[in-house]
Amino acid sequence: MASLNVGNLGEYLREQRRSAQLSLRQLADAAGVSNPYLSQIERGLRKPSAEVLQQVAKALRISAETLYVRAGILDAERDRSEVETRAAVLADPLLTGRQKQVLLQIYESFRKENGFGSSEDGEVTPKESESVDAPAGDTAGDSDSGPRRTAG
Repeated sequence: MASLNVGNLGEYLREQRRSAQLSLRQLADAAGVSNPYLSQIERGLRKPSAEVLQQVAKALRISAETLYVRAGILDAERDRSEVETRAAVLADPLLTGRQKQVLLQIYESFRKENGFGSSEDGEVTPKESESVDAPAGDTAGDSDSGPRRTAG
């Protein structure tokens, strides 16, 4: 099997695993992936999904963003604040999947409007019909019956 262009990722994962003093099997168990699959990732034979990378990063207690960059999922030049904003929205347990998707679409439309769109990776790119042109003070999605206040 020919090696994919993810050798850098595999080498990095192996270094991180060894510095965490974990065996391949221990990391596979902690990340919830199979031992052979993780081995293939480390050898550059498989390109893992963002979800698998997130699980591995969590098990290694390292930044998933770093793994995304090394795997070619994120551009190394991408604005760090954009990644952090997206991660914060996706990590919020009080939002539904649909609410997260809509928030990211609105965020992306604002970035595009300001000349910072990043739709080349196929991520959350709103269709023209979904763009937000509401006047200031108006909120999109008022029909949503979700909670409006945060616990405090």
